[in-house]
Amino acid sequence: MENQQTNKVATQSVPKLLWRLGLPMILSMVLQAVYNIVDTAFVINMGEEGVNGNLALAYAFPIQLLMIAVGVGTGIGINAALSRSLGERKAEKASKIVGNGIFLGVCIYVAFLLFGIFGVRGFIVLQAGGNALAVEMGTEYLQICCCCSFGCIGFMIYERFLQATGKTLYSTVAQIAGALTNIVLDYVFIYPCGMGIVGAAWATVIGQVLSLLVAMALHYFANKEVQNTWQGLAPSIRIVREIYAVGWAAAIMQGLLSVMMLLMNLVLGGAQTDAALLQGSFGIYYKIMQFALFAVFGISNTIITVLSFNYGVGDMARAKACVKHGLIMSVSVALLITVLFELFAEPLATLFSLASGGVNENITQVVVYAIRIGAIGYVFMGYSVGVQGVLQALRYSVAPLVISLLRLVVFVLPVAYLFTLSPNAPLLVWWSFPISELLTAVVSFFLLKNNKKLR
Repeated sequence: MENQQTNKVATQSVPKLLWRLGLPMILSMVLQAVYNIVDTAFVINMGEEGVNGNLALAYAFPIQLLMIAVGVGTGIGINAALSRSLGERKAEKASKIVGNGIFLGVCIYVAFLLFGIFGVRGFIVLQAGGNALAVEMGTEYLQICCCCSFGCIGFMIYERFLQATGKTLYSTVAQIAGALTNIVLDYVFIYPCGMGIVGAAWATVIGQVLSLLVAMALHYFANKEVQNTWQGLAPSIRIVREIYAVGWAAAIMQGLLSVMMLLMNLVLGGAQTDAALLQGSFGIYYKIMQFALFAVFGISNTIITVLSFNYGVGDMARAKACVKHGLIMSVSVALLITVLFELFAEPLATLFSLASGGVNENITQVVVYAIRIGAIGYVFMGYSVGVQGVLQALRYSVAPLVISLLRLVVFVLPVAYLFTLSPNAPLLVWWSFPISELLTAVVSFFLLKNNKKLR
């Protein structure tokens, strides 16, 4: 018998359904950004040592983004496959998808564990050059985050089990529990305990582990739509292929954030003037910008959940309504964040100079410029990321990847490089982001228009 939650996904008003499922998912995704931005705010306010600490976090950030990318990409594949199986009432297959999702999470963790042991220092040195203190701080921080990444990766798997069955509020509760723990422990470990950047790392991983434990408890005790069996844990090439039919492109798309961050650090590090200022400011700006980016990712994931289900059961009218209202929702949320960022750019930037005694004054000023200029492109970003979600739900893989390549590599990096050649680079380089988002939105429009599955 079809469960009550499934009935809602199949019959509830599409706009109401998107907002009901989307708001908790938006909050959950935004809270992903909290871990990094809170660490940065506490670390940079450690006084003079905070300047190098901020650089260290900027150098570590691409790997943290990669970790999120692989976890979220795999989770999106799980979400789409599980939602589709539930829509088709294939209970046994849904159980196998859950088991194989757990298996994949273990494999991903082992990969990051090995990198944490053997690859971290070389990766930090690549970006930091001769800044020995930033190298040491970045290495210590990233080693802890990678070696204890099972909390981060595991949570991203289990939250998708909850989201695929419509229990987005439960995944948000788990995320909030970890985020609040991270904030409290950041202060305790960095200041009263005097652990510095190492304390920031431990606060992060402890918060992630708590989120995982809460999500696991909610899944096993409240997620009755799927069966959990030991047999489901057995790896199935067919199930893994189905997960990554959607998930591989999503992982690469998210992973391009990591690539862009790494390459942008290298581009800014080669600037003719104020290279360290640009790198430090970019590290802060991009973490603040993630509130907008992850919010629209949350909407994109909601579109995937609802559209995958209704497309799976063959309800084309609801599928088309999901596309229309999902894109409206994505653009509207992006516009709201744009307005908020334009109004509160200075207070946001000031969070990173509260206890610096003026040390970070230049960075704060540049970050204000970055926020206000970068926010101009958020509406275009909201549209492009929404289109990605639509195309992923329809099981396209190349087109969503093209969108990510354009906005994160093809358009933004060459433009940013040209701006770094100017003596006014700290003011001009941020225009590379809205320019890239506008051009990508134009391409996204034509990719969506040319899709043939909903005609």
